[in-house]
Amino acid sequence: MKQYDIIRGPVVTEKTTLQKELNNQVTLQVDKKANRLEIKDAVERNFNTKVKQVRTIQVKGKVKQRGRIIGKRKDWKKAVVTLMPGQRIDFFEGV
Repeated sequence: MKQYDIIRGPVVTEKTTLQKELNNQVTLQVDKKANRLEIKDAVERNFNTKVKQVRTIQVKGKVKQRGRIIGKRKDWKKAVVTLMPGQRIDFFEGV
């Protein structure tokens, strides 16, 4: 698996924004097959930062209903990456 295929994108919510400011943690959506070492390596190479810790969570897709039609969103994997002190990742710099 290539390092660009591992990271799918950031997860931007109120909670993740607070984690970024208070604990220097970044939350990312990652490939379901990637392990912690691969995620750490991909973040360090893509963003030129040092990673202290990686935690992963398997997120189950929600069941959604539109009228009588019932569907399900895809399952996905979330990684909470703790950066070393002084390191940063800015996804939306000019916004």
